[in-house]
Amino acid sequence: MDKKTIVISGAGPVGTVAALAAAQAGYRVELLEAAQSVDTSPRAATFHPSTIEMIAALGIVDEFIALGLVARYFDYWDKPARRLVARMDHQVLADETDFPFVVQTEQHKLANLILGRLKKYPDVTVRLGAEVVGFEQDADGVTVRASGADGETTVRGDWLIAADGGRSFIRKALDIEFEGYTWPERFLVLTSLHDFEASYGCSYRSYFADPASWTNLFKVAGDDFQGRWRAVFPVPEQETDEQAVSDESVARRLGPLLDGNDPQVVHRNLYRVHQRVAASWREGRIFLAGDAAHVNNPIGGLGLNCGVHDATELIQTLSGFDSGEGGDDLLDRYQRRRRALNLEFVQQQTIDNKNRLEEQDETARTKRLDELSEIAADPERMKAFLRRTSLLDSVRRAQNIA
Repeated sequence: MDKKTIVISGAGPVGTVAALAAAQAGYRVELLEAAQSVDTSPRAATFHPSTIEMIAALGIVDEFIALGLVARYFDYWDKPARRLVARMDHQVLADETDFPFVVQTEQHKLANLILGRLKKYPDVTVRLGAEVVGFEQDADGVTVRASGADGETTVRGDWLIAADGGRSFIRKALDIEFEGYTWPERFLVLTSLHDFEASYGCSYRSYFADPASWTNLFKVAGDDFQGRWRAVFPVPEQETDEQAVSDESVARRLGPLLDGNDPQVVHRNLYRVHQRVAASWREGRIFLAGDAAHVNNPIGGLGLNCGVHDATELIQTLSGFDSGEGGDDLLDRYQRRRRALNLEFVQQQTIDNKNRLEEQDETARTKRLDELSEIAADPERMKAFLRRTSLLDSVRRAQNIA
């Protein structure tokens, strides 16, 4: 195909994956990022087997894995009873994928790894500190205006990808409805240097069911590679922000998992959580991907993964269209596939994950936990469970959506 240009707004993991995939597909790329550098604050860090396969296809999987931790197992615990309910083993997927494990790598590490790799491509321009402030599209392309320290820049491309996050300027400017709702409780993330695996016996990824206060607990390498744990808790509406991040809150919430050890908390973050999906993922030559198109609660680590899947599918779609493999219907297939799969897998799964952990009814709670125990005891049921939670089923399902 003639060399065409893709403009991408947002240099997070989704935007950078799209940029590298586009460069490898023969496109010129203009990557615009409002910030001066990639955001390194604690955010998503769980990459599932299906997503690792896509990172491998980009030729960076060894470097990527080296930036984080390999997690073969993940746990479900009954927190009040301090009982291990189920330990899921990704190794049962060994005949399904080359990567029967999860990689715990902070998302900014993937973005920075790719930014380094993009320097090798002469037709890729990365503009940090360039905030998209306007755009117009016509039959032949999209003109994008970006504002930075040196004033306003105009960039012209054949396509525009909005990977500019949950508050997407592009989605809002297109007046696309972000359908869904916001959870009444906020989520509190506490980052601790304490080694919970050594003291508690849990895996790198552990989910603690508790009708009073469920907990997600997972380990990341940290930028210093010394290791740290992130604990996620619900914060009820009546609790103020100040109360939620206080030392008393830290002691009360982490206490049941610490056995008297020092919390060693090095970071506290409180945020609102949404379950929303854009009503449209395509407007002419403009496409939404990642958080610009969908947001969800983080239980299960699916939002980031789905975003990488969006980017991969979208570049394949545009490349196919520009190579003459199909017409407008091919472009619309991106929305048909990605929106349907987000609703069917990511939204449903993350809501189910939250409901499972916070179940109040004791009979229903016992049933949910017993079912997890039964799944972990049956390799075939465990394989089916992990195929879904790791989005391998989602990738296969996509091929059946024409």
